[in-house]
Amino acid sequence: MLGWLFKRRADPAPETRSSGSGYTAQIMTARESYISGVSGIGELTATVQGCVSLWEGAFALADVQGTDLLTRAHMALIARSLALRGEAVMLMTGDGLVPCADWELSTRNATPRAYRLSVSEAGGGRSQTALAAEVLHLRIGSDMVAPWSGSAPLRRAPLTAELLHQVESALRDVYRDAPLGSQIIPMPEGSADDMATMRQQFRGRRGASLVVEGVAQATAAGMNPNIGQKPDQLSPDLSKSMTAETLQAARDAIMMGYGVLPVLLNRSVTGPAVREAQRHLAQIVLQPIAQLMAQEASAKLGGQVLIDVVRPMQAFDAGGKARALATMVQALAQAKEAGIEGATLQDALAFIDWHDE
Repeated sequence: MLGWLFKRRADPAPETRSSGSGYTAQIMTARESYISGVSGIGELTATVQGCVSLWEGAFALADVQGTDLLTRAHMALIARSLALRGEAVMLMTGDGLVPCADWELSTRNATPRAYRLSVSEAGGGRSQTALAAEVLHLRIGSDMVAPWSGSAPLRRAPLTAELLHQVESALRDVYRDAPLGSQIIPMPEGSADDMATMRQQFRGRRGASLVVEGVAQATAAGMNPNIGQKPDQLSPDLSKSMTAETLQAARDAIMMGYGVLPVLLNRSVTGPAVREAQRHLAQIVLQPIAQLMAQEASAKLGGQVLIDVVRPMQAFDAGGKARALATMVQALAQAKEAGIEGATLQDALAFIDWHDE
């Protein structure tokens, strides 16, 4: 009757284990990085969220030509994923693009060939496998070790993100726990019960008196105990810790990591500086990313896709635009009078980098 038990002990089922410690270590490291977040801490700060919102708004405003799949909602999702994670994956279906929450991939010659995707649903996620031609995989900050994956700006500067988080956490703890506005008030010496009652009445009241000290105790019961006594402030002096300078430096570094000029946080910033900051973000940071997105979309969708972030993000200066238009019209009129037209005019425009790709 117990033969099945002895048979099971004599012939145990084989245990299957994964081989290749190097590959397993890489996968575990990648998964740990994803679970803990690109930085895990800096994303919680308002500075990072402000930069992410700029990316999100810029891509939502972008001009997309050549496809109807990249809607403004998809562009905003892609921008947020790129800013916080460094990469974004969209599954192409008959109903449009489906954002993927997680993915695993296989590569050949460092190029993705197949994906195992996790798609979030309201009632629970589902998994699906797809070939690389069915997936839009956008990534920034790729490394030579793993060119098939991207890295977010915060992951490239973890020390700055850690510093910003620690400073803001320290300031939060100070304003939450420190006895701000509290004082030690000297009073004429009374009975122990009266002093205890007085201390209990003041205890825990922020901005009010925290401790009542007997004058005789403060002066070691010397002569004239009331002379020279005044309330002592308990509020910490944060200026000596250089918290304001440290916080400002960390914020500036985070903003530069996202390509946002720190001048935008300056209270005395002027309109021209704001416009130049917007142009810098659009031309130097976001447009190259848009070009990468357009190249990936063109390769996967089978047609030429153009994405322009610079035109919608241009700073609208009415006076400057009017002067630029007048100068352009005058230059075109002079070119026509000089007989410069056709291919020659196009070559001249290309020489000053004024042409369509």
